Amino acid sequence: MTLSGKRVAKIKVKCDGSVFHQCLKDRPVELPSLSPTTFQNCKTQEGEAGTVGCVHSWNYFHDGKDRVAKSQIIDIDEDKKSITFNIFEGDLMELYKTIVVTVGVERDGSDNLVTWTAEYEKLSPDVPDPDTLMDFYRKATEDIAAHCL
Repeated sequence: MTLSGKRVAKIKVKCDGSVFHQCLKDRPVELPSLSPTTFQNCKTQEGEAGTVGCVHSWNYFHDGKDRVAKSQIIDIDEDKKSITFNIFEGDLMELYKTIVVTVGVERDGSDNLVTWTAEYEKLSPDVPDPDTLMDFYRKATEDIAAHCL
């Protein structure tokens, strides 16, 4: 059994992809008000929001529990409307050695397609794949997209 893996969630949204991308990139501290059932709090710890190197601390609700995380933006691609961040501290680190998440937006006909990709390495073979984390991102995307409309 392999310890490394990748999970992908694709969600069609009606909102403008650029607006969705800008919201995630430049205003993550607003996410708790846009998706209060998923995000409880977001604070910029280091750097400036929307820039590579920026560190955010998160309080969120996942798998029926209050959780915490710290993430650092490691890449931003404005052409692809994508942001990549490394989760390096918090509850997920009890299960995964590494977890890097990329969220991007692309055109899909008359809609936009938000794609979340989680690349991870488990601490042990007994650790589940992060499928419920992808469900979390689906729910958050639906809430954020509804606000962006």
